Amino acid sequence: MREISFLIDTDGIRVDRFLRRLGVSRHLLTILKTIPDGITVAGKRIRTVDMLHTGDRLTLRVYETAEENHIIPTPAALDILYEDEDMMIIDKPAGMAVHPSQGNHEGTVANALAYLYGERGEPFVFRAIGRLDKNTSGLLAVAKNMFSACILTEQAACGKLHREYLAVCEGALPALGMIDAPIGRVSDSVILRAVRPDGRRAVTHFERLDCRNGCSLARVWLDTGRTHQIRVHFAYIGHPLPGDFLYAPELPGTGRHALHAYSLRLHQPVTGKVLTFCTSLPSELSALLYGDKEERGKIEEWDT
Repeated sequence: MREISFLIDTDGIRVDRFLRRLGVSRHLLTILKTIPDGITVAGKRIRTVDMLHTGDRLTLRVYETAEENHIIPTPAALDILYEDEDMMIIDKPAGMAVHPSQGNHEGTVANALAYLYGERGEPFVFRAIGRLDKNTSGLLAVAKNMFSACILTEQAACGKLHREYLAVCEGALPALGMIDAPIGRVSDSVILRAVRPDGRRAVTHFERLDCRNGCSLARVWLDTGRTHQIRVHFAYIGHPLPGDFLYAPELPGTGRHALHAYSLRLHQPVTGKVLTFCTSLPSELSALLYGDKEERGKIEEWDT
């Protein structure tokens, strides 16, 4: 059970409106209403239509009772950079999918967490906030309860959860750029995406950090979150990512596409404290630019 309290500083606001402003979903509100001590003030149960007043202490109690028995617990090393009662941040390696899928039922982040929670004797429901492609490495946020999942999902929707990437691409990128080109599904494929006029708007920003060995290193951030957006956009402007077997199969690579989610900034879902996490570019990607280990130190200024 996760108990969360809020000191009310606004007079005359309804419980449901206060919680909706925080980002609590209608689904979670419905669940809380069915729990005898789900929503209380001063230890007394209140309704979601009741009014809150300045100085009230509103308390929510979220019980984790469901479990995802369809996810097979699989022991696997996870690099957990941060964990508290509400969330964890994982540095996901390339080659590990986030969710199980058809033909890939084990070896994912979800499987590894199911095993970890089993070892801890805790109920497990997988709530990843956003997705990373299997061969995209980097930072992934995971909510540990229904409340934090609602709040972090709302942060992702409104831009308070901000992720940035490092991408290695072919050729010399402009110093700064924005790609505003709609992306849609390729008609004869369930996987491939392409820039097409009937697609959904997609906006990618980039800053070139370096250019060596026929490749550019770019810091990338997004206004939208379309499937394969960075990979599709960079291929579209003539700077595909090495190792991308879908959008640049002719390019040599390292067995994975050259994309790493290196920075993640969000608000802790209960306290509101701003948390920022960064990781280094994996060695196989920095080698595309710098080759020998002596040159690798030159990338550190972008890793922090």
